[in-house]
Amino acid sequence: MKIIITLLIVLLLYLQFKLWVGDGGIPEVMHLQSEVDATIAEKKKLEERNRALSAEVHDLKQGLEAIEERARNELGMIKRNETFYQIIKPAETKSPPVTAPSEQSNKREPTQ
Repeated sequence: MKIIITLLIVLLLYLQFKLWVGDGGIPEVMHLQSEVDATIAEKKKLEERNRALSAEVHDLKQGLEAIEERARNELGMIKRNETFYQIIKPAETKSPPVTAPSEQSNKREPTQ
């Protein structure tokens, strides 16, 4: 009877060792699950990007408005008899502060 109990305890310890440390144990399963979660998140992001690209391809195939918009924005193209106006903002320059005339007249050098 002692031999059976000893054998069962050894078997239990062996199985616990395999469960926690061995190949296919709990730590490895948790690591693989985190990799699966990361892959699923990346897949969702790529699917969203693919949907956007598919919609853009559809617009380019179906309508001329999308082609015209891309030509205007990316290539700077304009239509015939159309005037192009480019507005350039002036560069901000630092100038010395302007003093009011009353401040200048009050500043007198002492006379001797």
